[in-house]
Amino acid sequence: MRWDNLTIEAEEQAQLPGHRDPATVRRFDAPEALDTRFYEVHAKSVLNRVPEASRMPFRWTVNPYRGCAHACVFCFARPTHTYLGFNPGRDFEREIVVKVNAPEVLRAELARRSWKGEHVALGTNTDPYQWVEGRYRLMEGIWEALRDAANPCSILTKSPLLLRDMKLMLEIAQRTNITACLSVPTLDEKAWRETEPHTPSPRARLEAVAELNRAGIPTGILVAPLMPGINDAPEQVEPLLQAAEDAGATSVGGVALHLRGEVRGVFMGWLEQARPDLVPRYRELYRRGANAPPEERRRLSAMVRRGRAPMSFRTHGHVPEHGDEVERVLAPSAPAAPAQASLF
Repeated sequence: MRWDNLTIEAEEQAQLPGHRDPATVRRFDAPEALDTRFYEVHAKSVLNRVPEASRMPFRWTVNPYRGCAHACVFCFARPTHTYLGFNPGRDFEREIVVKVNAPEVLRAELARRSWKGEHVALGTNTDPYQWVEGRYRLMEGIWEALRDAANPCSILTKSPLLLRDMKLMLEIAQRTNITACLSVPTLDEKAWRETEPHTPSPRARLEAVAELNRAGIPTGILVAPLMPGINDAPEQVEPLLQAAEDAGATSVGGVALHLRGEVRGVFMGWLEQARPDLVPRYRELYRRGANAPPEERRRLSAMVRRGRAPMSFRTHGHVPEHGDEVERVLAPSAPAAPAQASLF
């Protein structure tokens, strides 16, 4: 049973917008869970349709969690927490919604006669393998549902915890298409710890890329976001590109930071504390909106293009509002993870 490993310190009740029944609120007696509450809800549906206006390369997503304990300062999903009455800063990181019935609901939805077996992308909003997945183990049932329905799918994550479910992923690969992508913005330890404070080591993520590719799951990496003055120096980017190639990554995507909605306030607040020297530069770069100027996006794209071996590239035309995102294709015969364009 996936609940056997839960250690609960306290239990409360709370009402969340959009949910008819009160959520069960749990606190776990674990160092990584200090000051964090988990709102267990029963979802009516977990297949989310992607608006056509978003121009994503997939139409359906599944996100078993809302909010993310990874606490990345640049996370594009932070504004979604405001729909629940939470703030996009501290609450996004510490008030996590858990759809405890996600596997069962997904299985039922995939079995509907109206379902056409379209591609399902996982990890497009918040990370399904954030640390608490080790407690709830929702992804096991989700993979099983996708396997049994022979439904094509992809996963985007920052965590090597997905290796726990590699057997299920391989079973899916025997029946339909599945790809994976690991987000690795930098190998620079200072930049990593400052901007992604509760994520697994970038080196561990690259090791997961290598292991998945060796097993036969086409897996790429996403170098995103590229943040001027933080993780965009050649001496930071080039070793990462080489490490991706060494790991057998099927593709490498790169895109510049964009600051939409409440993300701007969270990121700029962090910048003022951690890197006040960069505040004037960022105010100028993003003075006209969420995206960096075209010339800056081209500069960052060119960094991803530079490699030690002949590569091919293609621009993701389906996300023009995100800037000049470039995919550096290392193994053109292997499909890239279609979820990778959705994160930034």
